[in-house]
Formats: sequence, C-alpha cells, structure tokens
Amino acid sequence: MLAFVTRRLAQSLLVMLLVAFIAFVLFNFIGDPISNMLSSDASPAEREQIRQALGLNDAFYVQFYRFVGNVLRGDLGISYRLGHPVSQLLVERLPATLELVFCAGVLALAVGLPLGVYTGLHRTSWVSQLFLTGSLVGVSLPTFLIGIILILIFSVTLGWLPAFGRGDTVSYAWWSSGFVTASGLKALILPSITLTFWQLAVILRLVRAEMLEVLRTDYIKFARARGLSRRAINFGHALKNTLVPVITITGVQLGSLIAFAIITETVFQWPGMGLLFIEAVRFADVPVLAAYLVLISLFFVVINLIVDLLYFVVDPRLRANRGAVA
Repeated sequence: MLAFVTRRLAQSLLVMLLVAFIAFVLFNFIGDPISNMLSSDASPAEREQIRQALGLNDAFYVQFYRFVGNVLRGDLGISYRLGHPVSQLLVERLPATLELVFCAGVLALAVGLPLGVYTGLHRTSWVSQLFLTGSLVGVSLPTFLIGIILILIFSVTLGWLPAFGRGDTVSYAWWSSGFVTASGLKALILPSITLTFWQLAVILRLVRAEMLEVLRTDYIKFARARGLSRRAINFGHALKNTLVPVITITGVQLGSLIAFAIITETVFQWPGMGLLFIEAVRFADVPVLAAYLVLISLFFVVINLIVDLLYFVVDPRLRANRGAVA
C-alpha cells in the first residue's frame, strides 16, 4: 500500500507540473496585463518599467522556473489586477466554492443513488420512465441555461429565493460560512441545484445501468435460489457490487464540480474561485490563472488518490490480489 501511494504521489506531482507548464504556455496568448494595469495615456517608459518590475521581459522558461520555485515555497505570486497575494485571494474565495461543491455533491449522491436503484429495480414502471426522462433533460441542458431558468422561476416570478450573491456569512478564523444564516442557506439552494443537475443525472443513469447488469449475474440467481429475501439480494449483494464504478464516477464528478463551478458562480455571481478565475481571464492576470489551475489539479489528484484507496475497502478482490502478490 505504501509503495502504491508513493508511486501515485510521484505521478501526481508530474501531472501538476505539466498542468502548470500548459497553463503558462496558454496564458502567454490571452493578452497583455500591462494594458489593463495602466491607463491608455501611460508612456512607453512607464509600461517598460512595470514590465521589468513584474519580470514579464524574462524568457518563458525563466518565468516558469520562477513560478514553480515560488509555489514550492508557498508563494503563489501577486495578482496583477488587485495587487494582493494570490494565496490570500484564493483563501478568501475557497470557502464559498467548497460549500457550494459540498452541497451539490451531497445532493447528487443523496438523490441520484436512490433514484438509480429505484429505476433499476422497477425499470418498467412509469415513475422510472419519468425519472429517466428528467435525467436525460439534465444531461442535455447546459448548466448556464438551467441556472437562468431557475432564476426566472424562483427568483423573478415567485420571488422565493435570491438570484445572486452568497447571503450573510459568519467568519471562523479564515473560513467564512453561510450555513449558519438563513439568507446564506437560501442563497445556496439555486446554485447547488444548478451545479448538481448534470452530476445527479449521470449518477442516476450509471447506478441504474450497473444494477441492471448485476441483477443478471449468476450469483444473484443463486442467491434467489437459496431463498434470500429481495431486500437482502437487492441491497446486500446487488447494490454493494455497483459501488466500485459509482465511486469512480463520483470521484471524477466531484473534481468536475470544483473545476466547472465557474459557470454556476458566474451565473449567480457567487463569490468563489470560479468567479475569481473569470475576472482574472478578462484582465490577463496570469498569476491568478496559473495558481487556480494548479490548485484545481491538486484537488483532482487528491480526489483520485482517495478513490483508488476506497477501492480496497469496497472491492474484496483487490485486497485478495494484493495478498496474493505479497
């Protein structure tokens, strides 16, 4: 196990370096940050002075080497647009994004898993067909359109929920939370539903497909022949054996929730890292862009490592193979 974790950590470090390199290559073509930092009547000498101070005249590989070295020391640089440390900006925005992703992820699992089991066990009922039709809509509609529709219905027409913002928050050291205030909880509802819609549909359809596949296997037929109850067969045997692919897709989707919360945060003006990234793109704020992508890649790496470790807990065949190799 230790060798496996060590190998995965080495691979993860290589992936993060590759992501940082690609980010630097791409961000060199998105615009000149000096044009956004200075007014249009700034002299060429002033522009050159700023470029020299920021190190923008250095070669690409020099800038990249400096960025990697600073990251290893915990320094993510200074935002060109705001003039604040990038690490401070990310820490300020991180709680909002993580709370939104947490609510969306819990909602996707809490609703998608039981609906997937139900549609797998009752595949011919009209209720199952209704759920499958709804999941098809969830997969097909783009996220921004779902958010706009929800705003139109629940904010503009009914006036029940806020259309933008995070509501009132309470600070605990560096963490700010909207879970403990009424306006914060109300503000979470629409963005969470918008962000989870696609992931919920994917989980529902995956669980249903896996349940149908497992219910056709020989050991389920033997369990029925032994006289086991339907509850024991469906939930003690069939559902348990669908968890490995579900864990895989859930881990990937959790990383996707963090990465693609950009759209939801933009629609609802949610003050998270995604909105910070969009603002950084507009101003060619390369330190923020590069740090954000490295942080997202770190989330993916950690989540995938946790998923791989969970395989050993869920699937006894992996533990048996490990013991045989040992």
